[in-house]
Amino acid sequence: MTRYIGSDEMAALIRREGPEALLARLAASLRADFARWESFSLESRLASHAPQGVIELMPAADGDSFAFKYVNGHPGNTRAGKLTVAAFGVLAERATGYPVLLSEMTVLTALRTAATSALAASAMARPGSRTLALIGTGAQAEFQALAFKAVLGIAEIRLYDVDPRAMAKAWANLEGRGLSITCAGSVAEAVAGADIVTTATADKARATILTPDLIAPGQHLNAIGGDCPGKTELHADLVRAARTVVEYAPQTRIEGEIQQMPADFPVTELWQVLTGRAPGRASPQEITLFDSVGFALEDFSALRCIRDLAGPGPGLDLIPEVDDPKDLFGHVLARGAARLERAA
Repeated sequence: MTRYIGSDEMAALIRREGPEALLARLAASLRADFARWESFSLESRLASHAPQGVIELMPAADGDSFAFKYVNGHPGNTRAGKLTVAAFGVLAERATGYPVLLSEMTVLTALRTAATSALAASAMARPGSRTLALIGTGAQAEFQALAFKAVLGIAEIRLYDVDPRAMAKAWANLEGRGLSITCAGSVAEAVAGADIVTTATADKARATILTPDLIAPGQHLNAIGGDCPGKTELHADLVRAARTVVEYAPQTRIEGEIQQMPADFPVTELWQVLTGRAPGRASPQEITLFDSVGFALEDFSALRCIRDLAGPGPGLDLIPEVDDPKDLFGHVLARGAARLERAA
């Protein structure tokens, strides 16, 4: 049987562990896997684009396991009462090719994205950073806020969204979690004096949520909303001026903020920063940017982490359990006959 973690069990795991503890555990798992980056088989995701959004497959493998995630990104879905992002993932053993885990990844993607953001900021933001500005307060916002609290000790959150209801939702969900929360009246008000700025907007457009005049020396930018061709959040001059770290350069050059830059624009990959091969920042006054589009290694790490955390549980008969592996047809007929006998 293939272990199955559905959306109800994922929610129960988060309630049982606590969101901050789970985010910290995910960040530790991600750090360990980024540290062994060179042991992975890595490639850019396969994307199928349509005017309404994108559907993607994201694979990654090490010597023992293979994982992939199916995920979409449809910004207009909320108008129909559907999530912008929905996902599921599979973890398989390479020795047999058998899937050992099938898991929901709509919630798990939000968790691993937030944990990756906080992990990157722990190596790039100025030491002692305590204030986070969150621009865009949709489905990702609360996960981001709590990940930064758990991993960096962020104490103050400034929220801004063009939709006041989304801001009110985020404020209500974060109230009582040990954070000082402010709803700002503009992007400029939210980012002024913040140590870290996260942009998490959803529109599939070349937007300029942040411009150079809004950003002060020393701030760390965490851009997670621009994640496909033609979708950005930062003014090109701001990207040009920042020390830029990415997950996997070949993918980010197509999908991230650096799609606005020349093909030879210099970037550093996150694994190099986390292993000490490259600095996350050169000085307290430097503007740093984590241009995050999401990468398959993060899903691989999240699936392994949640499998270990969940332990034994419900399974699916996804793969036939046969008496004779060379007689699949006979197995099918025997199962069919058995069902008829039971029905009689």
